[in-house]
Amino acid sequence: MAVVSNKRPVMTLYSDAMSAYSHRVRVVLAEKNITVDIIDVDPLDPSDDIMDLNPYGTLPTLVDRDLTLYESRIIMEYLDERFPHPPLLPVDPVSRASARLFMHRVDADWYTKMERILAGGSKAAAARKEFKESLIAAAPIFTAKPFFMSDDLTLADCSIAPLLWRLPEFGIELPAQAKPVLDYAQRMFERESFQESLSEAERELRL
Repeated sequence: MAVVSNKRPVMTLYSDAMSAYSHRVRVVLAEKNITVDIIDVDPLDPSDDIMDLNPYGTLPTLVDRDLTLYESRIIMEYLDERFPHPPLLPVDPVSRASARLFMHRVDADWYTKMERILAGGSKAAAARKEFKESLIAAAPIFTAKPFFMSDDLTLADCSIAPLLWRLPEFGIELPAQAKPVLDYAQRMFERESFQESLSEAERELRL
């Protein structure tokens, strides 16, 4: 995937084609139909361009004219404020703070487990078990509203969907009691924006 739309791009996203962190930014870009050049970068061999733009050499890195941002959540919130339609965070301060807290918990409870699984070694099996059990325990939450704790799609959904897409990669198969999670995942995967967000490498995870 090189360009999200046919308009002349004004932004560049340096992206890891296999990273959930890059993927969730691509979901936001697609949801908002933002014109962007997406350049896939090997995270183990970042280009000189990346190192010049981002002192940490991490992905994703977003360049918008003279502004350079890194750290996926900062990028996601910037995109939501820069392109306010459709909004992916609530307008009122209380709901907005709650949505940010949900995102923090997704990162703290699920993304950290993903990192331990992908790192391999002695901690991977325990992280895989904890992640699976956490998703099963959260299943009732996915029945309460159409999206994660919300009537409308939010940045939390943009973060959760890339994780659920990667469950086969993590070696996690959810049982019948997690059906609400699986149903939610299928709804997210069927969104046109989610399909547009996928890199070729990510598509192969579900072939």
